[in-house]
Formats: sequence, C-alpha cells, structure tokens
Amino acid sequence: MSALRNNAARLVSLVSFLALAVTACEHNAMGVGALATIEVVRNPETLVIGTSAQFTAIGRDANGTVVGINPTWTAASGGTIGGTGVFTAGTVPGTFTNSVTATVGSISGSATAIVLAGPPASIVLTPTPVTLATGATQQFTAVVSDVAGNVLPNLPNWSVAAGGGGIGSAGLFTAGNTAGTFTNTVVASIGGISASGTVTVSTGPLASITVTPNPVVLDIGQTQQYTAVGRDANGNLVAFTPTWAVVASGGTIDPATGLFTAGAVAGTFANTIRACSTAACGTGTIRGFATVTVNAGPLATITVTPNPVSVGTDANQQFAAVGRDANGNIVGILPVWTVDAGDAGGTILQPSGVYTAPGAVGVGFDTVRATVGSISGPAHVDVVASGTLASISVTPNPATVVVNGSVQMTATGFDNTGVVVPIPVGMVWSVVPPGGGTISATGLFTAGNVVGLFTNSIRATSGSVIGAASANVTSSPTPGPSLGAAETHGLLAGSTFTCVTGGTINADASVWPGTANSGFPPCVITGQERLGTPDAQIAQGDLTTAYLALAAMPCGTTITADLGGTTLAPGVYCSGSSVGVTGTVTLDGNGDLNALFVIRAPSTLTTAGNVVLQNGAQAKNVYWWVGSSATIGVSSQWQGNIIAFTSITLNDNATLLGRALARNGAVTLGTNNTITLPSP
Repeated sequence: MSALRNNAARLVSLVSFLALAVTACEHNAMGVGALATIEVVRNPETLVIGTSAQFTAIGRDANGTVVGINPTWTAASGGTIGGTGVFTAGTVPGTFTNSVTATVGSISGSATAIVLAGPPASIVLTPTPVTLATGATQQFTAVVSDVAGNVLPNLPNWSVAAGGGGIGSAGLFTAGNTAGTFTNTVVASIGGISASGTVTVSTGPLASITVTPNPVVLDIGQTQQYTAVGRDANGNLVAFTPTWAVVASGGTIDPATGLFTAGAVAGTFANTIRACSTAACGTGTIRGFATVTVNAGPLATITVTPNPVSVGTDANQQFAAVGRDANGNIVGILPVWTVDAGDAGGTILQPSGVYTAPGAVGVGFDTVRATVGSISGPAHVDVVASGTLASISVTPNPATVVVNGSVQMTATGFDNTGVVVPIPVGMVWSVVPPGGGTISATGLFTAGNVVGLFTNSIRATSGSVIGAASANVTSSPTPGPSLGAAETHGLLAGSTFTCVTGGTINADASVWPGTANSGFPPCVITGQERLGTPDAQIAQGDLTTAYLALAAMPCGTTITADLGGTTLAPGVYCSGSSVGVTGTVTLDGNGDLNALFVIRAPSTLTTAGNVVLQNGAQAKNVYWWVGSSATIGVSSQWQGNIIAFTSITLNDNATLLGRALARNGAVTLGTNNTITLPSP
C-alpha cells in the first residue's frame, strides 16, 4: 500500500512540474522577476511510519509569477528527505509542523508532516508466568505495538487455550479447581497477532487422606505395603509425608514406611491402619484409614464339646466341634462325625453331630470324633443307665405357625441330672385353652384362626411330669428358617457369655455346651437364663438346624466387602469372604411384610454403622449368617438375627433389635448394650 502511495505522489509531482514548466514558459515570454517566495506543495502530508512521500516546491516572483527553482531540501523532524524531495517517515508517530523545508538562497518554504503509527505487529502479555490458588483471580494486561514498538490503543480478544480456568473480555482470569501448570493457556490476540501466558494453579490445603489397598485380607505373618494419597477439597493431589500407626490391633506397621505385618490373631480389624498428616496426629489432624482381615492359619486342632459327658441309654446328645489354628484362632470347619469302632456302639448323625447312645445298660463308653482331613478331636461319652423321667422339654418353643398351619412338636425327656432319658409309653399331647389351636396324639399342632402368642399352651404329659411350649400364631408365614427353641433367645452362646456393665437382654439368654456366665449381673436378663441345661442344649440344636438351612440357600447376588451406603432389596446375598458395614446399609422390603434378607459372610461380619429397615422390611426376617465371628461396632444400631458359627461381640453402646446366636464360641457384650427381640 505504501508503494502505491509513493507512486501516486510521484505522479502528482510530475504533473505539477509540467504545469510549472508551462507557466514558466508563459511567464518567461512575459518576463520573470527575481524569486520572492517558495511554496511546498502537499501541505500537510500524512503517511505511516517507514513510508515515503514526494514533496514539490514552487518558486514565485513578487508578482506571483512562477520562477523555476532547484531547492535544497531539509527535514527538521519526523523523518528524512532526499535531494529530490522524497520524504521518508521515521519510527515516531506525531505531527511535525513545518518540518520539511525547501530553500533557495535566503528564500524558503515549509510543509508539515503527519506520521501515523503502523498496524499491530506485536503483543506483550503480563504477568507471565503466574501462580494462583484454586478459585483465585488475576488481571492480565496486553500491550499492542506496531513494528517500531509504538503502543497502539487496540484492545485484544481474550481466550483460554489449554484449561486452568476462565477469562473475561477485559482479561480478568479466574483459576479453576484443577491444579497443574497450564502452559501458554491465557491468549491475547488481534488479527493474526497473539501472545500467551502460563498459569500454574496450586493445590489447596490437605483435606483428605486415602489409604490403599483397602480392605485387604492377609495370612498371619504376611506383609502389606500401604500408601497414602492426600487431596485438597477439590480432589487435587497434595504432597505430604504420612505417619503410620495401627489403632485397632491386627498387626504392626512401620511408622515411616507403611509396611504392615499381620499379627497372630485372626479377625477383621475395622479401620485399624491409620495414616496421619502429622506425627502427633492430634485433634483436627487429617487422617485416613484402612481395614485389615487376618485369616486364621491352617487347621491344627479340633475341640469337641461336651467332653466328657454322660448319656443315658437310647438317649441323644448334641456335640459341637471347634477348629483352631496353631495360634488358637478359630477356623471354620464342617467335620465328619464318627464313633470309634469297638466302643459301646452308639451312632452319630451327619452333619448335625447328634449322638444316640446304645440301648444296652452298662456297656461302657464311646469315643465321638470330629475329623477334617488328618486332624481330629475326640470326646469321651460314658453310656449310663437312663434314670427316671424328671422333666420334659417341648420344641420348637415357641412354635411359630401361620393361621390354620401345622407344625410337628417334639418332646425330649431328662432325668434329674440332665441326662436325656426315654419318655415312657403313654405320653399325652394336649393344648390348654384357648391354646391357639389343636394337637394330635403324635404331636402335630394345627393353629386356629386367632393370631397371637399363647404362652405354654402346648403340653406333653407323662404321669406327673409336664413339659410346655408356647404357640405363636401369625397371619402370614415366616419366610426364613425356623429357629425353634432359639427363637425366644436374645442371646445364645456355645462357650460363655460375658457382659461389662449396664446391658439389658429383653429375652432369654442361654449357654451350651459351656456353662460360663459373667454377665448376670451386671447385665439384666428379663427372660430365662439357662447355663448348660437341657433346654439350652435343645436351643443350640435348633440353632444348628437353622444355621445349616441358611447355608444351603442358593445365592442370589454376590456382594462386595463393605455394604455401607448401599440399599438392598429382598434376597440372598453372598460375599466371598468378609462383610463390613461402614456407614448405613438400608434394607428395602418393597412393601412386602414377609420380605426375606439373608446376608452370608463365610469369614467375618464387622460393622461401624447402622441397619435401616424401610418399606415393610422387618428385623425378624433379616439373617446375618457368619462363618466365623461377628463384631458389632461402637454405638451401632443393628437389626436382624446374627447367626455365627463361632462368636459374637457387641461393642460399647451398640444396640441389637434381633438375636445374637453363636453356635460354638462366646457372646461378649461391652457397656450399655441392649438386645431386644423383634416383633413376631
């Protein structure tokens, strides 16, 4: 464009020169006086920096007649000028008044040059680089210049090219929530010219710590390397050095490296691995946790109970077997039951472990064995002559049956030492009115049309000895397995029952085959307490039947290790090992009052949360089946029937609407626990 401007200027100058020549010829014909004035043509002249323009000078005498001249050209400012009058603008824009001069002798004439800045040639963006916290703002500025560096008033367009935040039309940048360095992300542009700036978004303060792996299952003595990842409130990684500790047992950990070594005690240790942001790990310190399950070692011993025991001729005895590893940890087993050959000749059932003594009197003893692989455990049975019938136990008790439904009742006789004895022929079944129904001569109870609990209404009578059971008539069938005599129990243990203080069991509490109890007092038991009695034995037998029935149910859904924060529909749920609940698990009955929930944990059940029932779900229809031991966490509000092969522990202030039924081990209560039977 500047070339066109220069060519046009030269053309104008040429035309002017020819006109002057003609005029000069005319004037010469008339006579020309001395030079009096000089006029510089194209005044003022406007041009862009670095471009050129042709200036022309016209001389005149005192009468205005054109006088031919060959002036000397000078430029005082604004640019430079050649001998022919070609002016080249400098690099500084401005109005340069009378800066171009044509001189002949003492006569001169001047013209003004107006120099304009050039088009945008560069942009300088500031500040860059810049570091901002998430959500912080930064005002960016952009200086637009021409090729000579002259600042132009042009305003650029602002944009973000590589993330990191957003920017307004005036260049105000707001950092986003994602930390990182965003190279050349802020862009100021105009036409084809642009400039970029780099933004680093820094993380906020440490807000959370995640420990991995979590959960983890280890064998005794096995090691696990833990890592801890810190994040700010927006999820950005925050570097920190964790301090490691074990807070709920299960093993040891290197406080600096996080290398954990599983201990010799098996079990699930909820949130036992802790990573802290400070060494002191005081109040307000950010922490992360992980749960460890330590598996028991291989089976080393089997203990059979009761041992020794006296059993009357033709009488039955329930045996239980507990497997342990070399460290004394309980190992879940399903043993093969046998009676040693050459002994008294009793028999034992598979897989229940119910032994029947031979009918001969004074035949000596039997050795009952529970065997798994090459490991076995014996129990000594003295076969004695049955004594005189002293009591009768009627089961199931209560007999839960739907309206007009039926259930078979069983009567078991005991002598005054607790030995099972045959009931003489002639025992009579009866129902005490209103009774809830009728019973046949063989003990088949049929419920009537009235719903309710009829206490001790079903009776078995032999002479002056009477046994009784209650009838629980319901409007709809119970969806789960029958608990039989265990149904009246809030607590049923295999070895012992202990309680620290302040607990209440609003139901029966029994122990069999063990007899230990250190919980009454201080715990309050509103029902019957039975320690090693025939009734407790029957309850344990019915519990075993229910345990095996739940184990045989087909799995419907496979579940993860932690059910916290989930909602379950009715069904049978199976875990591959342990089940945990951190937070709340909701059981939704979908409007069905008979909705059945069975949650099976082949290893352990460990809770640090609560159970919520909704839409018709009822605690009586919830079964927590545990292949080893169950631990209910501090202040957990638990619901449902816990049926464990080994032991059950309720930590301080935990409540249970349901039953704690342990086949072989202990039931242990802490402080201020409450167990209440669910509504029938």
